[in-house]
Amino acid sequence: MSLRAAVFASGRGTNFEVLADAGAGREASNPPAKGKWVRRGRPRSWEVVLLVTDRAQAQAIERAKERGIPAVVVSPDEDPSTFGSRLLSRLSEEGVDIVLLAGYLRLVPIEVVHEYPHRILNIHPALLPGFGGKGLYGLRVHRAVLDSGARISGVTVHFVDEEYDRGRILAQWPVPVLSDDTQDTLAARVQEAEHLLYPVAVDALARAIADGSPAEAIPERSRHFVLSSTLPRFP
Repeated sequence: MSLRAAVFASGRGTNFEVLADAGAGREASNPPAKGKWVRRGRPRSWEVVLLVTDRAQAQAIERAKERGIPAVVVSPDEDPSTFGSRLLSRLSEEGVDIVLLAGYLRLVPIEVVHEYPHRILNIHPALLPGFGGKGLYGLRVHRAVLDSGARISGVTVHFVDEEYDRGRILAQWPVPVLSDDTQDTLAARVQEAEHLLYPVAVDALARAIADGSPAEAIPERSRHFVLSSTLPRFP
């Protein structure tokens, strides 16, 4: 039986699109052409069943509609004191097993973190623990990397806890920083790695859950630096 995943997104939803298509075994299409999905590979043991966003104008909502995936707007701006309980209510209604953050700019409420221990992943466009924390997201991350003079950036998939970008690391993929890079060119190169790595990291989590492996052991067992275009097999 497939694990039911909710994706949290605040913006364009490109990683949401990749996860939704990967979970359904579909060939990604940009923009998607209805009725022209191509099946590929073995079925995954998870599927995206819900998009959660904090912004009614998020482009991710349209991507969800195109795929027939329910989308809900849950914002702390309505009532900060009930933000966590409202999120949990929507996740419960859809029978969600795992949560995947994809460009989600809010700190996940502690109630949700505690309800889904070691079952919430986030993707960050740099090699944590560097260039992470509150306020470092999107192009801000790539600007910080360039300003630092770093020659390597990358992608990190990590578990989510009560702090921004501090959960244990599940997978990382380094990406070179070129001498003529701008924040936009670096962002585009990093995003390519994001789209390849995130579904594989979700596979690792889903397999561990299906096998009954201790969730606490997943980071130690499955941490990888992907050094080539061939993705490694997670143990």
